[in-house]
Amino acid sequence: MAKLTVEIVTAERRVLTDEADMVIAPASEGTVGILPRHAPLLTALKPGVMVLKKGRDEELLAVSGGFLQVSDDRVLILADTAERADEVDEQRAAQARTDAEAALKEAASRPGGIQSDEARAALHRSLARLNVVQRRRRRNTM
Repeated sequence: MAKLTVEIVTAERRVLTDEADMVIAPASEGTVGILPRHAPLLTALKPGVMVLKKGRDEELLAVSGGFLQVSDDRVLILADTAERADEVDEQRAAQARTDAEAALKEAASRPGGIQSDEARAALHRSLARLNVVQRRRRRNTM
C-alpha cells in the first residue's frame, strides 16, 4: 500500500519526518483527511490536533496554525508551532488556558479589539495542546 511522506517543520526545528497511511489536519475551512494519491492541495491550518495514522497506531500533534501542502504523496506542514503529544507540558497548557480565558473576559469589555482576538487565539492553542494530552492518556489506558 502507498504511504505518505510527512514532514512537519516550524521556524525553530524539524518536528517530524515520517511515513504515514493518513494525515488528519485542522485546516482553516474544516478538518481535512489526506490519503496517498491525494490531489495537490495548499491550505492554511488553524490551531488543533493533527493525527498521523500508521496502521493501527496514531501519532498526535498539537499545531497552532501554519500551512499544509500536499504534492506527489508528500505532505509538508509549515507550522507556527507543533508539539508531539509526549512533548506537551499539561500543567503549562492548563495554565495557558486559564490565562487566555481571563484575558478573554477582560477583553470582553472592549469588544472587537486586538486583545480579544489574541486571547481567543491563545485559548485555541492551549485547548489543542490539552486535547492532545487527553487523547494520548485515553489511548494509553485502553
